[in-house]
Order: sequence, then C-alpha cells, then structure tokens
Amino acid sequence: MVRRNTALKIRKTHRYLGLFLGIQFLFWTISGLYFSWTNIDDIHGDHFKNLEYQPQAFSNLISPSQLDIDNGVNTIELRDIDNTPYYWVNSKQLYNALDGSTKNSITKEEALYIAKLNIKNDLEVESIEQINATGKHHEYREKLLPAFVISYKSNEALKAYVSVADGKFQTVRHRSWRWFDFLWMTHTMDYEGRDNFNTVVLRAFSLLGLITVLSGFLLWYTSSHSIRKFLKRNKK
Repeated sequence: MVRRNTALKIRKTHRYLGLFLGIQFLFWTISGLYFSWTNIDDIHGDHFKNLEYQPQAFSNLISPSQLDIDNGVNTIELRDIDNTPYYWVNSKQLYNALDGSTKNSITKEEALYIAKLNIKNDLEVESIEQINATGKHHEYREKLLPAFVISYKSNEALKAYVSVADGKFQTVRHRSWRWFDFLWMTHTMDYEGRDNFNTVVLRAFSLLGLITVLSGFLLWYTSSHSIRKFLKRNKK
C-alpha cells in the first residue's frame, strides 16, 4: 500500500493542479455549453441577411478576353455595383463589364447599395465609415481591406462589412457573434488569432488536465477503504 507521505503528496498535487486549471476548465465548460445551445446560423447572422436575394442578370457584357490584362485571366467574378456590372479579375482589379474601364474602389453610396441587397429591408442604417487596417482581435480580420463598415439601428449592435476594392459584401457581425468569438478564443486558448489549435498553452493545459484526472484516480486508489481491505485480505 502507498505510504502516508506519498498519499499526502498526491493529494496536494491534485489539489493545486485542480486550483490552477479550474478557471480554464470553467471556461471550457461555459464555452462548450454556449456552443451547444446556440444555432450556428444565428451566429453567422443569417436572420439579418436577405437570404432570398438573387443576383440580377446582365446582358451585352464584353468578353473578358477584351480586357487589357497582361498575364491573362486566372479568376473572374461578376459584381453588381449600383446596377452596373463589373468583373473582379484575378482577385485584384475591377473592370466595367460593359466598356472595360477599370474601377479602383467603390464609394459609400455604392457600398450602401450592395449592403441593401444583402441585408433585410426592415433594418435602418445608422452610420457608415471606412476602415483601412484591423488588429488580430478585430471582428473583421483576415478579410479584404480597406472596407466600409455599415452600422444598423439594432439591439444587437449589427454591423455589415463591404470591401472597398472589389465591392463584395463580406460579412455581418453582431453581439451574439462577438460572444461566440470571445468564448471560442477561451476554448481554443489561441489569444492571438482564435483558430490555432496547436498553441503551446493549449497543449500544456491539455497535458496538465490529463495529469489532474490521473492523479484523481490515483488519489482514489490510495485513499479507498475498499482497496485497502482488498489488499489486506490478499496478504493473508
């Protein structure tokens, strides 16, 4: 049977590990509960979007081969910018799909037009501004910049983002998404970019969590009267 001093050391180790890891375990539990009790479509803001929107069809478009592009066309997308068709070519330049002229950026009015197509009509615009840079913790990260931020009058502090260079409706952000994003950060323990599951911190806490669980089993083994009685009977 394990000596009393060894049992006390195991108990002490288990206690302090539990105290040290308890806050993170609490975050894991709270975030897990939040994820399991929320609808991911609501988090994406689908209830704010005009999901019935269908891009309009344009005619008399020029051929992409007629555009003045040195290295040819690798990718191309059609954009509706204020009822005018544009080609977004090679993920770098807008071309008017009627006359081939270039467009370097969209205006605020054009951004509002694009947002109106993608957001429900009953939402009222409160303000619009342009952002040129974002930090690692910004809600509009790893997406095309600069972008127009369109704020709506809503209890959810709703914001829509439209990129300036290509005139694309990028995403919506609201209060529930921001809670999800914060809890996701605490869940992955990636306090820089949110989505890295291979951080040293997460690996360390995972290993310490395993040690805590194993020390709990060992503590039960060393302090169990049933185990002690069983071992005494086997010695006879």
